[in-house]
Amino acid sequence: MLDHCSISHRGGVVLWSRSFTPEASHVASSAASPVNSLIREALIEGRTAEQKYEKDGYAVKWTFFNDLELIFVVAYQRILQLAYVDDLLTAIKALFIKLFEPFLTTFVASLHAMNTGKSTPSSQNGNTSWNFTKAFDGWDGVFDNLLKTFEDKAAQERKSRFRPQARANQVGSESPSEDDSTGMYDSRVPTESPDVTQDEQRIARNVQALKNRLRGRGGRHGGRVAPRADSGASGQVSENESSKRKTKTKTQRKWGDEVPTESDMATLDFSLDKPDAGMDGRLASDLKSLVDSASLGTRTKDGLYEVKDWDFGNKGDASVIAKALNQEAAQRATSSLGALGSLFARLTGSKVLTEQDLKPVLEGMKQHLMKKNVAKEIADKVCEGVGQGLVGKKVGGFQTTSNTVRSALSASLTSILTPKTSTDLLLSIRTKLSSPSQKRVPYTITFVGVNGVGKSTNLSKVCFWLIQNNLRVLIAACDTFRSGAVEQLRVHVRNLSMLGVDGATDSKGRVELFEKGYGKDAAAIAKEAIAHAKENGFDVVLIDTAGRMQDNEPLMRALAKLVTVNSPDKIIFVGEALVGNEAVDQLTKFDRALRDFSSASSGKSRGIDGMLVTKWDTVDDKVGAALSMTYVTGQPIIFVGCGQTYTDLRQLRVDSVVQAILSD
Repeated sequence: MLDHCSISHRGGVVLWSRSFTPEASHVASSAASPVNSLIREALIEGRTAEQKYEKDGYAVKWTFFNDLELIFVVAYQRILQLAYVDDLLTAIKALFIKLFEPFLTTFVASLHAMNTGKSTPSSQNGNTSWNFTKAFDGWDGVFDNLLKTFEDKAAQERKSRFRPQARANQVGSESPSEDDSTGMYDSRVPTESPDVTQDEQRIARNVQALKNRLRGRGGRHGGRVAPRADSGASGQVSENESSKRKTKTKTQRKWGDEVPTESDMATLDFSLDKPDAGMDGRLASDLKSLVDSASLGTRTKDGLYEVKDWDFGNKGDASVIAKALNQEAAQRATSSLGALGSLFARLTGSKVLTEQDLKPVLEGMKQHLMKKNVAKEIADKVCEGVGQGLVGKKVGGFQTTSNTVRSALSASLTSILTPKTSTDLLLSIRTKLSSPSQKRVPYTITFVGVNGVGKSTNLSKVCFWLIQNNLRVLIAACDTFRSGAVEQLRVHVRNLSMLGVDGATDSKGRVELFEKGYGKDAAAIAKEAIAHAKENGFDVVLIDTAGRMQDNEPLMRALAKLVTVNSPDKIIFVGEALVGNEAVDQLTKFDRALRDFSSASSGKSRGIDGMLVTKWDTVDDKVGAALSMTYVTGQPIIFVGCGQTYTDLRQLRVDSVVQAILSD
């Protein structure tokens, strides 16, 4: 029931592989095979603590042998529940190492010699090729016997699950009463117990009583009571009912003593442009409060406006791990990892690290990550991945151990946070706008997220950044549910249109709002907005969506419809930096719902393309939400929001985030 099994070196050399079907053989030889996807999306990015990896209907499990840098991989159909795969991988690893350890040791040593530029006796003789078929002769038979043993055992366990129930049914069916004279055939028919019969009779009586009550409305003879009422009485009853309905209607709200007139409402509406707004000096002071000159970005040599990098402050280069590994001062530290120095001190000497050696160290590391606001599930997986990479490693001396552990944790966090796609959003926009096509198509960005995280506010910050780069922006008001959502965007558009670009007094014409009011289909509004942007020469369309909880399936389907109909270039998830475990749940369900519902309607799966983390200035160095979000989706954090002005938008640097996570 397996599809593929392979044994390979971490350097990319496949030592042995087996495909069990022609289709699996074809898939395994392609670049999009589950094994290649596992290496690209899980192993290289440091997601080695996952229990299982799923890709295109396949489930993939793996295990390592770190001493020889080997990876054992098994792939099978995701719909199958193969409980023996973990035990099979363990047995394959043990037998393969036991049978071919001398050859594997020589092979790995030669690879290291080639990488370091040193020659080996085999390379000096010119023999640099390896015949794996000859080296692993007999392994196919051992593997077949091993696989057959586990499959037979699994089949036997499946049969044993159904035996007790079948046997009990058989005993019950073959035990008729002694005074039963209906013969063997009737004894096989299950008889109803008196309790079941009484329950059925009681239910029947209750149903009949309910029918009588509904038919007569309390009358003893049901519907026969109705003819006693004449038409006049019925008319009187209907008039009384209508009068009751009229009295129950909601009265119109009054403001003060009188109902406000249209002119009063116009004076209370601050979302529209006022022709006399610039007559007094209040407008200039209001505009100054919208832009913080200290947080303005910088201009490159090409004239591009770039937002600033987030600065965590100069807290020194010493991390909590380094303190635990270097001096005796680590033993006096009060941090969660302050006692790691004594733990690592026991790991001195030339030895091979084991799970028992690293267990207390990894537990302290996990507690430290959780205090940095990393979700518990993610902290477990990160520490487990670091432990898997260290088990079986040979260390010699205290300094070697400290460097190994510190570099392993830092490398794991760096690989998780390093984006696998470009985070240069401006480059993507200019590339699409400059592409040769018959008609210019605007770049579309959709902002999604739960309620109250700041989607509209941070959308306006992104709009300010785009305007500063001389791009025309159209904001599509697709939040047709929340009261005031359209008016909020209208205020932002008014403010942004009055903020200058490169010393100009205003930027009117560079930003506009496209809205159709409330209660409309968001997908249709977004489609009309994109068409309007095409006709009027806009460069970017920013689509604002209504906030929704990740468990609300109808609203998630509506969001997937918007994505499917309009095919935005970027789908940005807006989340808070304050959340810990909730970030994992939100992102996982948003991404999964978008992929499932969009693929079901159009056949093309679309998920989250990047994140924008808000309220970043409230967490200090507890930046674990960034690690949790990136770990869940594998997508980068494009921006972080850190204030209430249009210039409060920052970029993150991976090394700065890693340093903040490891800092004491």
